[in-house]
Parts: sequence; structure tokens; C-alpha cells
Amino acid sequence: MTPQAPLPALLSTVPVIPVLRIDDPQRGVGAGALLAGGLSVLEVTLRTPRALEVVRAIRGAHPEAVVAAGTILDKTDVRRAVEAGAQLLFSPVAEEALSAAASSMDCPLVPGVCTPTEMASAWARGHRLLKFFPAAASGGPDVLTAVRGPLPQLRFCPTGGISLASMASYLALDNVRCVGGSWLVRAADLEAQDWAGIEAKAAAAIEAAVAAGWRPTADEAVT
Repeated sequence: MTPQAPLPALLSTVPVIPVLRIDDPQRGVGAGALLAGGLSVLEVTLRTPRALEVVRAIRGAHPEAVVAAGTILDKTDVRRAVEAGAQLLFSPVAEEALSAAASSMDCPLVPGVCTPTEMASAWARGHRLLKFFPAAASGGPDVLTAVRGPLPQLRFCPTGGISLASMASYLALDNVRCVGGSWLVRAADLEAQDWAGIEAKAAAAIEAAVAAGWRPTADEAVT
């Protein structure tokens, strides 16, 4: 298996991947509100001590979801995330060792890039879908528009500084398959256990994406 293995759910069914910073497995189970709102691919970022427990909890409670682990930084993160049940890995970096570790664990990795050199290097290692990070701080849609000419084969999931208001400007690009966003689940939402509010935000994100022209797309070029 190449580092970027086929994952149709990521490429064809959702415009937004919620980025979840959760440290309570019980509240992680509440991620079902995102599924109810129509978002079935979720990223649990490994920025809290119990993040891997959250991955396990969501997998156990919602087997219909695709659960990714984010902020993967080394081969230990790769191993622990896959053992916890992560079906997909996101990293803010594009280290060769991460690609090798993910491939050895038979788990797709979406590495983080922000320069053409990083993008081309990731492509050479077999990656077809890349995380453009930090998206807003690195030039946003203008950068992705500029690289379409020299690197037309690449597809992106921009993440970092994206909001409901700015999402459409990314999804309008033909080399963007989805975006990552933390606005869907805020700390205050979790504290209040506002599952209805989270579901509403998920539904609103899909509605806004469709209004901007996004449609589910099966893209064989990046699988």
C-alpha cells in the first residue's frame, strides 16, 4: 500500500473534516452530533493527554464514522494512533519517516505542506492528497491557485485558520477536495454539551459548501 491509500469517504462525501481537540472520552462520544449533521470523517488532534482514548471512544460508539488522528509528529504517534483505532492520519509536517511508518502500519497519511518543494517531495513519496497547513497564514486560496499550474496532479485539504465564511473560497478550487476546521466544535460547545448546536453547525457547513458549488466527487487520480 502506498502512503496515500484509497479512502473514498474522505475524497467524495464531505466538504469539511472537523478538527476535534477533546480530552474527555465521554464528550468524544458526543461527536455523533457531527455525524447527525452530515459529517462522517472526523479528526481527533493529539494535543490532549487522553486524545487516543477519545479515538477509541468514537470508534466504539460510532463505527460508521471514519476517525482520523491528527498532529502526528513521529513514528510513535503513528503506531499509537493506529493501535487506538485511527483509520487515517493527519500531520502538520511531511517527514519521510512518517510516510514510511504509516505505510508499515497500512494506514493512509495526509502530510502537511506549505511550499512547492514540500508538495513535490510528498508527491514523490506516493502522497496524492496533502494537508495545506497552516492554510490562512501561508497564503490561503491564492497559493493553491498558483500551484495548480506546475503541480496539477496534487489535491489538498487546507487546514488552519479556516472558518465557515472563508471555506467557500477554498472549496471553489478544483485541486481542493475538502477543508479541515476547528470552528465546528469549540471548547464552549463541549463544556455545555451543546450537541444540538454542533449538529446545526455541521449541517450549516454542508449547506454552505453546496451553495458554493461543492459536490461529492470520486477522484480516481488521488486514490
